Order: sequence, then C-alpha cells, then structure tokens
Amino acid sequence: MIGAGQRVSVQVPATSANLGPGFDCMGVSLSMWDHVTVTTRQQPGLLIQVAGEGHDTVPRDESHLVVATLRQGLVDLGHPHPDIGLELSARNHTPQSRGLGSSASAIVSGLCLAWGLARPGEPLDRDHLLTMATAIEGHPDNAAPAILGGAQVAWLQDGEVHHIGLDVHPAIRFRAYVPNRHVPTALARHVLPKMIPRSDAVHQVLASTLLVTALTSAPDRLLAATQDWIHQPYRRPLMPESGALIDRLRRAGVPAVISGAGPTVLALGTAEMLSGADEVEADGFLVLDLELAGGARLLALEERAGQE
Repeated sequence: MIGAGQRVSVQVPATSANLGPGFDCMGVSLSMWDHVTVTTRQQPGLLIQVAGEGHDTVPRDESHLVVATLRQGLVDLGHPHPDIGLELSARNHTPQSRGLGSSASAIVSGLCLAWGLARPGEPLDRDHLLTMATAIEGHPDNAAPAILGGAQVAWLQDGEVHHIGLDVHPAIRFRAYVPNRHVPTALARHVLPKMIPRSDAVHQVLASTLLVTALTSAPDRLLAATQDWIHQPYRRPLMPESGALIDRLRRAGVPAVISGAGPTVLALGTAEMLSGADEVEADGFLVLDLELAGGARLLALEERAGQE
C-alpha cells in the first residue's frame, strides 16, 4: 500500500518519430531528458511544480498529463488508492509541441511513476508499460524509444504491441533544429490525405526498407533513405520555414526530416555528413547536437515518513 512520504523519480528521453519514411512505426530516443519526481502526501489533493519547458503553460491540476496518466496507471496496476495526495515536481528539457515526443515523455513519466509506487522494488516491465502507453497514445512510434531506448520499429497487430530494436551504427549522430513555434499534432494529422498515389506508396516502401539498412550498417545511404512521400509534403504548409530548412540541408548533402509531427527538423548522419550543415542558414532555430539515448529510468523510491 502506498503510504505518505514515498518518493519516486524518473527520467524520460526526448524522442523523434518517423525519421522520414518510417511513418507511425519508427523512432529514436535522444539525449535530452525530462526529470519528474512524485511524492505521496497525507493530505488529499495535488501540488505541482514545473521548471523548464512548459513551466508557464502546463496545467497545475489533475488534467496535467503526467498526473492524469499516473492516476490511470495506478488504477490499471490494481492499486486501491489511486486518488492519494501527490506532490509532483518536473524539470522539463524536451520542447513542448515541437515534434520531439513531449506528450509521450509525459505519458511514459506518469506510467513509470505509477509503476514505482504500485510495484515498489520491482524492475520496470517495459513491454507492459509500452502496451499501456500505446493504448493512450494510439501508436507506439514515440513511446517505444522513450521506454526501451535506442532506435525502435514498433507496431500494433491484432491489438498487441510489437517492437524490434535496431543496432544503430555507432558513427550516427543527431542534430535538432527547434523553432520557436508550435504545430498541434492533431492539426498535423488532419491535413494528411486518406488516399495517396500508388507511385508514392512504392517509393515510401523502398525508402523505409532502405532506412533500416542505412541506420544499422550503411550511413552513407541516409540521404536517400530519409526521403518521405506520404506525410511531410502535406504538412509542409503548416511549417514552411521547417520545409525550407530541410531543402537547404538536403541540398548540402545532409539527411534531414521533420521530427514527428513537426515543426522541429532532425538531421542525422556521421560527423562528416553533419559537418555539411555548418554552413546552412538556420536563423530562427535553436540548434541542439544530440546522441542516441537509452530508455526511461526509474531512479529512486524513498521512504520519507518522519522527515517532512
């Protein structure tokens, strides 16, 4: 049973989904972390402190995505007191609503915290948490790398979540170009067509197949492997600056894609390949050099009764 004064902390990485042609089924974890701690309280209700990204926009009530997911996780994990008083402290580094998996990070944070409180001392059951996260998100392309780390191909089949980890070539690095604007994921999905030309589908299958090879053993093929036909062209009017940056990067020989639903641009390749981006104009974008990261980490469960 959860008592007052128990504390659990979790770190969850940013993620980038799609990588061009791997639409809704491929993603990577990146070395930028959200840190969230929850402490149980004797008093009912909720206290929330947020620093960093989203500190001035996220709600401070039960609608906070980490809190809502944590509460639901406690229910799903069979704990009898999911409404216990909580104090939540978050330090967010993942930009909000920019295509770097901030929603997945919040959901995974909530589920991991629920696990730490409901199953103290037990290691994370990552497959179970991925199933729970996918039920909330609807697709596992961000949740899989957030929970499992690295590069993941993940999909739903007959109601079950499946995943395959990719052994990414050690020379591959990542560079994110983050604009100071948001694109709601719902809007980015709304503009996608229900039908696409057969030729585009054929190109997409070829590129997505090549992408697995390029990521694992042939980085020199990343420029061709990151070309997309079925989502980026239709989303471009929502983020013209990002589309123009991708054009400039790719003309310079740098593999570049829209990260998730955008508007962040992700460049990926070897150090030599990314050096071609150094002369590419990127005014209006925050540039972050990142590496492949591990998955969510449950850091601590502490008894603080009598210390408050």
